[in-house]
Order: sequence, then structure tokens, then C-alpha cells
Amino acid sequence: MVDFARLEKTELQLGYIPLLDCVALLWAKQRGFFADNGLDVQLLKEASWASLRDRLAFGLLDAAHCLSAMLPAAAIGADQIGIPLQTPLVLSENRAFISISQKLCHQLDIQPQDSAAASAHKMVQHIRQHHALSLAHVFQHSIHHYCLREWLALADVELAQALQLKTLPPPYMVEAIRKQVIEGFCVGEPWNTQAELQGLSHIVCSSQQIIPSVADKVLAVTQDWARQHPNTLIALSRAILKAQQELRQLQDFTQVWQMLIDFNVIQFPCSAEIHVEKYFSIQKIIRNFVQENAEPKVTDFEWLFQQMYKWNNLPPKDMSSAEYAQNCLLGTIYQAARTALQDNK
Repeated sequence: MVDFARLEKTELQLGYIPLLDCVALLWAKQRGFFADNGLDVQLLKEASWASLRDRLAFGLLDAAHCLSAMLPAAAIGADQIGIPLQTPLVLSENRAFISISQKLCHQLDIQPQDSAAASAHKMVQHIRQHHALSLAHVFQHSIHHYCLREWLALADVELAQALQLKTLPPPYMVEAIRKQVIEGFCVGEPWNTQAELQGLSHIVCSSQQIIPSVADKVLAVTQDWARQHPNTLIALSRAILKAQQELRQLQDFTQVWQMLIDFNVIQFPCSAEIHVEKYFSIQKIIRNFVQENAEPKVTDFEWLFQQMYKWNNLPPKDMSSAEYAQNCLLGTIYQAARTALQDNK
């Protein structure tokens, strides 16, 4: 049983961006798992990753669905704020995709069977012929940014470093490619599927083909908040862990799908009867955002630090990447939440 008297705070503001991998937060709210843990959680949809980060850092949010790479950036002040962020829980692992406009795919003869390297070579050859190209990712400090760079680097490392990339909030990607502001993007679902079903772009490769299987989104809090509210953070993590567990095992996704529509995460027609492949692909992604162990790994954050130094042109710091990475993690909170969840079965 949860000892509600030990909770330092019970009314929480929890921020998120409308992406599939916020699903565990939404499900925990809908299924009453937050309430079961003595928490009154208000879910707040944020307009962009920048606004979410700022509101979290300055205490307007208690916790948030956050890009994993924001934590290394905060740890060394590369985010221009320097308020340390920490995580007890991974919400998704390496589930981004690169989409290119259907017109450009046709022009460059990019085929569904092309490898990531093959599509990158076609794209780089196009750029070398002095064609302007506009590609977008979701945030400077994100696996999406690093994934785009690493994809282009499969064909030309120097070009991958030099190419100017745009930054757009995930919900704006589809409209940007519709209006031909960009020719391609790297983002999490469901925005790739929406653009493809609307005839605007094709998914040409997944981040899993390009970069290691590292944390993409995490539950994040400031270091100070974690110190002041350890029991509340255990209760919050426990509720989300239960939601993740249930989503992995759920057979009928009808309620989950409707919830994602209600929260405006899915904004396009997609059914098991008409869009069979896409519908079940999204269902599979939701079921496999994280494996049984959602504890953040030091090696994931070491890789994120290395990518930040590589692609954001930052000088290495005095501490090692491993030391900085360790400071981003709240493993004891995760273990306490997992133990509490197992004890309650």
C-alpha cells in the first residue's frame, strides 16, 4: 500500500509533447494509476520542446516527458540555462524516423528497399549538385538531430557537419512539408505516418538503422525537485511503470487509440480495417517503447554526451562523459518504484 502521508507533494503539473511516446503518461492518468498512488496529476500539453524545457527548469512544471539529450545539455550548461535535470525512468528507446517528401523520393529514386546508407548517398549526391535542401529535426539536443547528422554522415561526414538544419516542434512537421518549407524531417511517431498517409512524404529509414538503441524520451525533473520530493517521485514513477507494463501486455488497443485521438496525438484517420499495416505498426511501437527494464543506462547518456560534443561543436569538459552521465540518472528512485510496484501485485 502507498503511504500517502509520506508524499511531499500530491498535486503535480506534468508536461508533455503530443507524440506516441507520451502514451504511458496519458494511460496512467486515464486508468487512475496516479490517483492510486495518492497523486492528483494535471497533464499539460506544451507547444514545443523549448517551452517544455524552460517551464520544467524554472519550476512551472513538476515533471515532464522530456528529450533524453536535454539532460546532458543541461548538465554542462549547453542549453543556456544550466539547471540540472535528472531522470528515474525511460519512456521510449530510439523510435524516430526520417521522412522525405514523396516528390523528392521520386526525383532521387529513393526506394522502400533502400538501406539507410543508400538513401543517404542519393540525398548527398543531390546536395552536391548544388540543390538547396531543407531538413528539420525537433530540437538541437535530441537523438533526432544526431540521427539526421549520422544518416548524412554515412555518405559524407563533412557535409553532415556543415549542412544547416531547421528546428521545428513535432506537431508542425506535417504542415511544414505540406507547405514545402522543408523537404524532410526526423521526428517520432505519429507524425511520419500522418504525413505518409496524407501523400506528403515517405519514411525512408528508422533511427534504429542508424544509431544505437538509446533512450529517446525520459521522465525528467530538476535535480532540486528530486531532492525535495523523493517519495512523490517514487509514486509518480510507479504509476507510469504500471502504465508501461499494462501497455506492453494489452491485447485490445481500442481504448488506447481513442485516448490518443482525444488528446489530439493522433489527428488522422487510421483504422485496423482500412490502414491495416499502419494501424498495427503504431500498435507495435506503443507496445515496445521500452522493454521490461525502463531504468536509464549510463551508457545511453555517455553516447548522448559524445554526440553533443561531435555535432554541436562543444569542447569536452573536465569531467568524463561517464561522470556527467551518472549525474543525469536517478537509479535508486527507479529501483524503489519498481520494488513498490512488484510488492503491490
